[in-house]
Amino acid sequence: MKPPPSEDAKAGAPASQAEAILGHRFARPELLREALTHRSAAKPGRKGAGSNERLEFVGDRVLGLLIAEWLAERFPHEQEGALGRRLAYLVSQPVLAAIAEHAGLPSLLEVAPGESRAGVRRRATVLADATEATLGALFLDGGIAAARRFVRRAWDNAMTEQAEPPKDAKTALQEWAQQRGHPLPRYEVANREGPSHAPVFAIRVTVAGKTGTGTAGSKRAAEQEAAETLLKALKS
Repeated sequence: MKPPPSEDAKAGAPASQAEAILGHRFARPELLREALTHRSAAKPGRKGAGSNERLEFVGDRVLGLLIAEWLAERFPHEQEGALGRRLAYLVSQPVLAAIAEHAGLPSLLEVAPGESRAGVRRRATVLADATEATLGALFLDGGIAAARRFVRRAWDNAMTEQAEPPKDAKTALQEWAQQRGHPLPRYEVANREGPSHAPVFAIRVTVAGKTGTGTAGSKRAAEQEAAETLLKALKS
């Protein structure tokens, strides 16, 4: 009878799959392990087993830089406003979550058993955070060139599918209300959780008797997601 796999062997399988997704062999595999660890499964004091929140912080900045660089190359004649709307869309929670789903990241995330049963691996905010964390790990291990290769491959469809700059969701929702004679959309904080350094906001927006909700790590991002959710419902 074969002996049961060791903890290191079990941990190595998701890491190997993640390396294939990222197209990079990690010299510091503890970075990748950390990037794939949800805060519910973090083990303080164990190397490489902290939550992915710190790497998410790094990945967020790296992603913004690389997308901005790519946009400047791709749309050399567009002004800041149009480029800013494209950037906001490409780094938005829905896009990051969709990229994570397409790449197969949900099954690789380490989460606490209770959170797993609650479906945390499918939450958009968790998937977006994991995408940024893995990018942060990739940057710290392989440098900006490795991060750039992954971003340009993973974000290619999102980058090319929009011929025109997307309209800001909050602006679009406000215009929808004004064109129909409704009061302006009303935003309110429905819930706030998480530590002070990594809060998660749930925002509710209401207009014309309809409601949409959004969840993100900042009020502004959550408001945008709520507005986008409500716009989709109104248009359908």
